[in-house]
Amino acid sequence: MKKEELRYLQRLAELYPTIGKASTEIINLQSILNLPKGTEHFMSDLHGAYEAFSHVLRNGSGAVRKKIDDVFGHTLSNHDKRDLATLIYYPREKIRLVKKTEDDMENWYKITLYRLIEVCKTTASKYTRSKVRKALPHDYAYVIEELITEKAEVLDKEAYYNSIVNTIIEIRRAENFIIALAELIQRLVVDHLHILGDIFDRGPGPHFIMDRLMEYHSLDIQWGNHDVVWMGAAVGQGACIATVLRNSIRYDNLDILEDGYGINLLPLATFALETYKDDPCHTFEIKGSSDYNVLEKELSRKMHKAVSIIQFKLEGQLLMKRKEFQMEDRCLLHRINPDKGTITMPDGIEYPLKDMNFPTVDWEHPYELTEGEHGVMERLETAFRNCEKLQNHMRFLLDRGGLYKIYNNNLLFHGCIPLNEDGSLKEIEVYGEKYKGRALYDALESYVRRAFFAVDPEEQEQGRDILWYIWASPNSPLFGKDKMTTFERYFIEDKETHKEKKGAYYRLLENEEVVDRMLKEFGLDPLKSHIINGHVPVHQSEGESPVKCGGKIIVIDGGLCTAYQKVTGIAGYTLIYNSYGLFLAAHEPFTSAEEAVSKGKDIVSSQMAVHYSSKRRLVGDTDNGRALRERIQELESLLDAYRKGTIKETK
Repeated sequence: MKKEELRYLQRLAELYPTIGKASTEIINLQSILNLPKGTEHFMSDLHGAYEAFSHVLRNGSGAVRKKIDDVFGHTLSNHDKRDLATLIYYPREKIRLVKKTEDDMENWYKITLYRLIEVCKTTASKYTRSKVRKALPHDYAYVIEELITEKAEVLDKEAYYNSIVNTIIEIRRAENFIIALAELIQRLVVDHLHILGDIFDRGPGPHFIMDRLMEYHSLDIQWGNHDVVWMGAAVGQGACIATVLRNSIRYDNLDILEDGYGINLLPLATFALETYKDDPCHTFEIKGSSDYNVLEKELSRKMHKAVSIIQFKLEGQLLMKRKEFQMEDRCLLHRINPDKGTITMPDGIEYPLKDMNFPTVDWEHPYELTEGEHGVMERLETAFRNCEKLQNHMRFLLDRGGLYKIYNNNLLFHGCIPLNEDGSLKEIEVYGEKYKGRALYDALESYVRRAFFAVDPEEQEQGRDILWYIWASPNSPLFGKDKMTTFERYFIEDKETHKEKKGAYYRLLENEEVVDRMLKEFGLDPLKSHIINGHVPVHQSEGESPVKCGGKIIVIDGGLCTAYQKVTGIAGYTLIYNSYGLFLAAHEPFTSAEEAVSKGKDIVSSQMAVHYSSKRRLVGDTDNGRALRERIQELESLLDAYRKGTIKETK
């Protein structure tokens, strides 16, 4: 036996000091391998739509309703199944509603408890008793375990369970038990959650989503471009701060910054009122419906314009400093002719500008901030850096997230893999080194982490700047378009200038040879693997399918956020991967939790099988199964060492 192997087995012996304990663990792990694979839930492009996100999380994209169907089949009506599902999603709210109309609450409690116990038994059956025990609510763990565990030694099982249920009702704990069982079912129906990026921007509740995710039992996150720009703001990158502010103002979401994160926007508001006091700022209207009065709308437009000009200046400064980003064509302020009121774009075409009031722009030095702009940004940078809640959210993204993940033969990322037009991997230069494919993802993620953790100031600055690069560069795997036409949308009427051309990845999604090559680049078998990503909304209303290349690519951004639903025609796609296969769920627009409770309205409109397995997949077929097999082999080596006397048992 090699010295290194012996040293490892000696460390392992500290955990399993006897033949009996090592043998017991082998038996335990072997039994886990033969359990059904846990259900994975995939969501993408949440964009602050907290209420819709919360509902999808509660219903498991239809997984809860499927469990109810499995348990009760045709023995319950569709109406009763719908009521039971709603109770599991919103137990407190549903109980309050039932109490207004139900005459015999004791009977309702009894029927409901028995139904929930049956669903809970089925849901828990695919896990070890130890794992279920860890998921149980502390206050009721013992009683719930008794109710959902088959007790062979009890002769009159019906009487045994009846006595427990009757006691629960008699001591007036029925409502608490119903809530505990409903939440346990929600917890057990999904084993692991994947968030494929873009938690932030557009909608009003990304901070609520982050709070909810931080409490979730098992998940990973693939960063989206909108997440990365918030990460840049959190480390004080000026262009990212301005972008976050502009997006928040544009979509009428200042409450996120002011109430959600406690960031004081008074300096920006004061500056905007003074600087643009006589400017109606009509090209900077706020999107979406708002209950603002006339003066509030006017202030929002002025703030919108003020921070937009600051953003264009800071981006120009960054791109002139970081010439290696090769994006100097996006420096546009110096291309404006203030006398003619036009701009000459990099392609040489001259366009009239819709707005020529630039009181803060020195045309000799167009990218320099005025003293007032500089003061605003200094205070905002301090606010972003010192916001404890924001920093906690960003650290959580770092701890649980990354640019991509390989999980159970699926490649997960938010955007794309940069490709050349012929489908080959595109080589991108990052700070003097060239990368492509997986190596590009790894290099960019390394720089992101340096922005937060590097000690060297230069490395920190490189990391901060790369966060903006990932947000907006044509070569970024999270953006994937030839340019971000923010300036053009504000200032140029011609809509041709607003177009953002998608990268080659999106034009080659149906090319099986290219897709197979991408999967192999990440070490995956094209015959068994899938790419799952979001980022680009699927135009379902135009007949576009989220399933590409015969099921090898699945795009699950369908517009969960209201801002996208006019384009997509639905309210998002999510994906379920259980022991039977991959199932795509299409969602209807979410109205409110109140309507879901009162009318039993769900938002899963349809499910389709992307990949169905005739043989049920087990834990042994997963990544975790491979890890468990390795552990079993190590423990078997330890047993052998005990039996040969190489290592001595410690009783």
